[in-house]
Amino acid sequence: MTKAIVVGSGPNGLAAAVTLARRGLDVTVLEAADTPGGGTRSAELTLPGVLHDECSGFHPLALDNAFAGEADLSRYGLEWLWPEIQYAHPLDHGAGAAAWQDVATTARHLFDDGDTWAKVFGPLARNFPDTTDDFLRPMLHVPEHLFKLAHFGGFAGMPAALVAQLWKTPEARALFGGVAAHAFRPLTTLASSAIGVALGTAAHAYGWPVAKGGSQAIATATIAALEGLGGRVETGVQVRSLADLPDAEVIMLDTGPAAAADIAGDRLPPRVRRGLRRFRHGPGAFVVNFAVEGGIPWEYQQARAAGTVHVAGTFEEIAAAERQINQGVMPERPFVLLGQQYLADPGRSAGDVHPIDAYAHVPAGYEGDATEAIEEQIERFAPGFRERIVGRHVRSTAELEGKNPNYVGGDIVTGANSAFQLLLRPRVSVDPYSLGAPGLFLCSAATPPGAGAHGMCGYNAARSALAQLGEEVQLGEEARVGPRTVDGD
Repeated sequence: MTKAIVVGSGPNGLAAAVTLARRGLDVTVLEAADTPGGGTRSAELTLPGVLHDECSGFHPLALDNAFAGEADLSRYGLEWLWPEIQYAHPLDHGAGAAAWQDVATTARHLFDDGDTWAKVFGPLARNFPDTTDDFLRPMLHVPEHLFKLAHFGGFAGMPAALVAQLWKTPEARALFGGVAAHAFRPLTTLASSAIGVALGTAAHAYGWPVAKGGSQAIATATIAALEGLGGRVETGVQVRSLADLPDAEVIMLDTGPAAAADIAGDRLPPRVRRGLRRFRHGPGAFVVNFAVEGGIPWEYQQARAAGTVHVAGTFEEIAAAERQINQGVMPERPFVLLGQQYLADPGRSAGDVHPIDAYAHVPAGYEGDATEAIEEQIERFAPGFRERIVGRHVRSTAELEGKNPNYVGGDIVTGANSAFQLLLRPRVSVDPYSLGAPGLFLCSAATPPGAGAHGMCGYNAARSALAQLGEEVQLGEEARVGPRTVDGD
């Protein structure tokens, strides 16, 4: 039986492992930490009974993709839940905007900008299942849905600051700016709208769901699927070089590019090793998990029903903060992304004490303490918030990297989302997963299509490995393809 080793148990490493095991390979996953899951770990970080997601909390791209359809993790207990409002963006004096899964409902609440919002995101949402078939792969391929991809790319390729000019009101501009800021890029740069267009469209096509019982449930279900196929996960195993691994025909590295170069060493061709070391990481995150009694008293009422809240102020304020962190400067008012997953999944709370997961965008490797800046931003839009805090858990950029070495300098999206690296990551190659040596592959979020607990980096990398082995990579008769659309109600 062909043997495969996967180094790292993040969502992409586990997706690669399941994909290989489904084709009959004997798969072992090795994880350095005591708990598998990578960016999908969850824990009681503040108080007993209050469950927090340690990194990834919402998963709009995990519902309807090739890996999700093939693995069908619902058979292993994974259940998705949706908040009433997918994301919200409060402004000063109780103003703000919000995105419902329904485009028309969102448009009605945007008043003068509603028609334009519907004209942009309505067609994008209708085409999204076909569009994701193409953009969740490496960029260098023949598109199956050329015109739909081109329509999406027309918006995604522009600077976010230019796309924002489609709307006239501060509310609609801020609503788009909040999702665009997920890219950790200056909003005036080429393709800085790509992440915002993708996530904004996904909110209307699928919603921004959470995994019932915490994001750890994604890892738990994927591991159950792997074990059902005869695979296994071993924790507490540190891999520093290929010499630490048993013999295997396939080795998948769910690591950052530089770490892959260190592990593989001289097995890599010099050009590949140089390409991996040229890969650039982006700004970092500073995370504070709160236990909040009674929830957050947002002045903008719709934010009280939103799973995600972008805490940043106007589009111009967001743009200024994102420019500063990319220049190595800590903003006085940083962009803060805040998760209220308990609204969709009440079992994460302990009575009236609720988990809030927040992080600020900060410069790479930021050594300061952003706790006060995060709390001030929330208090700005929710007076009385501080009085409700009954527990905190703080993680700096260094602590994030210490817990997950893929988060270099606190870079939780595993690589700068520059226009070049969005298209050609981690290096210029027809096969970005192959490391240029027989049986060696990279499967982390540093590969296409990038960050997110969707598993597609691992799935694509596994297919590359199977092709190199000469294996059949089409779905077997036992594979079940998931639905093309998902009802968020």
